[in-house]
Amino acid sequence: MRNLKLFERFKSTQIHAFNSQDSPSTSNNGSPRMKKFLGHPKSISRSLLPHGFPTTDLLEPPLDSYLKPIDLVESLSNLYRRIESSSESEKSMLYLEQYTVLRSLGDAKLLRRCLLNARRHAIDVPCKVVLSAWLRFEKKEHELVGVESMDCNGFAIECPKTSLIHGHDLNLVNEHCKCSTVCEEEFCSDDIRISRADDEFSGLEEDSDFSFCVGLEKVKCVRSRIAALSRPFEAMLYGSFVESRSSEIDFSENGISIEAMLALNIYSRIKRVDLFRVETVFELLGLASKFCCDDLKSACEVRLASSVTDLDKALTFVEYALEERTKLLLTACLQVFLRELPQSLHNSKVMRLFCSSEAKEQLAFLGSECLFLLYYFLSQVGMEEKLTTEAMLILLDRTREFARTNWQKAVALHQMGCVLFERKDYKAAQFHFRLASSLGHVYSLAGVSRTEYKQGQRYSAYKLMHFLISNHKPLGWMYQERSLYNVGVEKLKDLATASELDPTLTFPYKYRAVMNFEQKQIKEAFKEVDRVIQFKLTPDCLELRAWLFLAIGDRESCLRDLRAVLCLDPKYTLFGGRMRDDLMEALTRQCIEVDSEADCWVRLYERWSAVDDVGSLAVVHQMLQNDPSKNFLRFRQSLLLLRLNCQGAAMRSLRTAWSLAVSEAERLVYEGWLLYDMGHVDEALAKAEKAISIQRSFEAFFLKAYVLADKNLDPDGTSCVVQVLEEALKCPSDGLRKGQALNNLGSIYIDCGMLDQAENAYKNALDIKHTRAHQGLARVYFLKNQRKEACVEMTKLIEKACSKAAAYEKRSEYCEREKAKEDLDMATTLDPLRTYPYRYRAAVLMDDQRETEAVEELSKAIAFRPELQTLHLRAAFHEATGKLSLAAQDCEAALCLDPNHTETLHLYSRSKDQASSIDNPIFGLD
Repeated sequence: MRNLKLFERFKSTQIHAFNSQDSPSTSNNGSPRMKKFLGHPKSISRSLLPHGFPTTDLLEPPLDSYLKPIDLVESLSNLYRRIESSSESEKSMLYLEQYTVLRSLGDAKLLRRCLLNARRHAIDVPCKVVLSAWLRFEKKEHELVGVESMDCNGFAIECPKTSLIHGHDLNLVNEHCKCSTVCEEEFCSDDIRISRADDEFSGLEEDSDFSFCVGLEKVKCVRSRIAALSRPFEAMLYGSFVESRSSEIDFSENGISIEAMLALNIYSRIKRVDLFRVETVFELLGLASKFCCDDLKSACEVRLASSVTDLDKALTFVEYALEERTKLLLTACLQVFLRELPQSLHNSKVMRLFCSSEAKEQLAFLGSECLFLLYYFLSQVGMEEKLTTEAMLILLDRTREFARTNWQKAVALHQMGCVLFERKDYKAAQFHFRLASSLGHVYSLAGVSRTEYKQGQRYSAYKLMHFLISNHKPLGWMYQERSLYNVGVEKLKDLATASELDPTLTFPYKYRAVMNFEQKQIKEAFKEVDRVIQFKLTPDCLELRAWLFLAIGDRESCLRDLRAVLCLDPKYTLFGGRMRDDLMEALTRQCIEVDSEADCWVRLYERWSAVDDVGSLAVVHQMLQNDPSKNFLRFRQSLLLLRLNCQGAAMRSLRTAWSLAVSEAERLVYEGWLLYDMGHVDEALAKAEKAISIQRSFEAFFLKAYVLADKNLDPDGTSCVVQVLEEALKCPSDGLRKGQALNNLGSIYIDCGMLDQAENAYKNALDIKHTRAHQGLARVYFLKNQRKEACVEMTKLIEKACSKAAAYEKRSEYCEREKAKEDLDMATTLDPLRTYPYRYRAAVLMDDQRETEAVEELSKAIAFRPELQTLHLRAAFHEATGKLSLAAQDCEAALCLDPNHTETLHLYSRSKDQASSIDNPIFGLD
């Protein structure tokens, strides 16, 4: 319960390569599912996939559009040292660099923390506005129905009004915004404003000693107060000019209305402009600029900036802001455009502002750092939206122009190369990739080789990647890229090495699957794609398996996988857009009759009990398709997606559930989960309690219990969690959710040392088919010194579960050393991304005094997943073997991931102290 990790969704890639010919007929490979469906694959392909199937000749992996350091640990270590030693004005951009470097890990929480730190240390208002909008975009608040772009979400660091205040507050991250207590006058009419202005002024009794005349009307003023507004006014009224001796000064020729002169008079006395109409404030701003009234100008800018509340006003005000070079007003307009992303990327007026030839000069007074940040953000949104338009190229080019450091230039050039590559402008793409590589971004050479290959220079592309492998520490992507230019056995060797060095790469599995299918080795084709889906669920891999099922005539399995694909990405273009739009309906008609609601629930229980999350996901999708009004199913969908480590898709499903909630209590529960995901534990707890006060429900109590359990409570607090879960179980719900509650209740009982109660809770969960409770029950037996029974329970879970890697890993804790090693090896085979087996094997090797092999084992995992615990352990091994500089480097990289990790901080301090004592020995004197 406490150890649930939320991960950013993995980048999805699609299969766009299709053969115009029908695929060869399949042969019987002995698999039961093959024997059942090998009757007529060609007729199926013609009816449902007339454009044919993917071929190995046309498959290729996408080029990653983010920076990929050749040595990520070294880069993170360097970043940590630079951040720690930097001045306050430098920190914001360093945290943005950290965000850029860490994007390759795909951890949404980690990336959000980088952006929060960048925003927290930002000082200049335009930079704060960009970063606050960036945070909003990363949270996908634009997907929430009923939430306006300028709405405050309650947190000061993301509030649009707080962003317009100069300076920074390091404690802002956890502060709640006070803008909910807005003065009512912000929303009052112009007539009320004028009335209030008259009321304010009528109470001031001060003799006027001259008048400004506008036409036939006069405004009585106090000479000393007007003179105090600026040096020009002082010279006019007290200098050698004729106006200094006049009781009436004619201002008719200055293009100023009588209302503006009245406002000037009032401002000179009470120093307020918030009581005037916007049109009047615009006139005052022009007057202030003309007569150098700096304080008045600032006050007018603040007033006008607070008036920019929607896109229409921003488009109206921005022209004036550019003409008068009013930084705050321009920033307020930009804030609206940025908070409207991604929709504003498709607004021609907005894009004209950012992309026109005059824009660069018009925006120059914002400063190069701010403009880099602005265009970098815009280009990242464009990359996520997969734009390849001319406007996208201009945004990237502006990013490059305003870049100051090598990493800034490299990311802009590399991404421009990626966009040009997608546009099939290979020559221009190659040019930009080369420029990026010249700035030290080695991965851009993959882009160079790919563009050479596209231009018919296959051998040149091969030589370049061979050179990289020979001159750098080999990485998985290098072998994957070289495999594209290799042939035969050498190609397969490169793909095997790529998978070994970096299991996160899906292309090798997909290639081998399609190759096996072409060779009529159907069983082996499924084995390859099944293997990768077990540990990395992506739309393109599921789509490939659906394609294989379709090819052998297994329509039901094909439909299941396609439903899962659409759960991961509802906008995913199935089969590269080459299949008919009514695919789902066509497949459904050819399968069994449409299931009733009761049938769907039975199937969902079956899939859930079999720990088949993909199957469960497909059933939930079908139930939602049958009845979209069942919003609670979207919440269940989000829980399944979280279990599958598809955080982005899970949060999208949860946002949809929030948007479609029919009651306040239901919406509060979903909002609580969204807040919990962002790390706002106290706020999530408050939402749960408010939901309970409105309506006692299982989900509200479950949320409260979950959040409380995450707060590391004392024994009294833990007993409170037990009470809350017991209340949840009293509320109506289905067996699936009650099984989860019982499972979590057992975990809390274990924390309290109540093993008998925990055993009963887990057994009750098993009685309602919550198969994962075997793991908790095994834990209870282990704590009761019943090790054999614990192993038996985990064996039951392994036998029942479709997804077995976690069960093998957990069973290893209850086995003898050799058996534990076998289980962990199996866990790695099934899911090579799990890092615990690597740490365990390394610890065993270290105990056997095989230090070099221990470090190598950890290095394997760090190469593709540099987790905090793995880095910390390798640092400890380096310290133990006297390699203090390497220990410090690993500590710095780990602290870049979590700067508050106590054990790593201690190890880091110890390593530096030991290194210092070696470098500066103290000699005793005789």
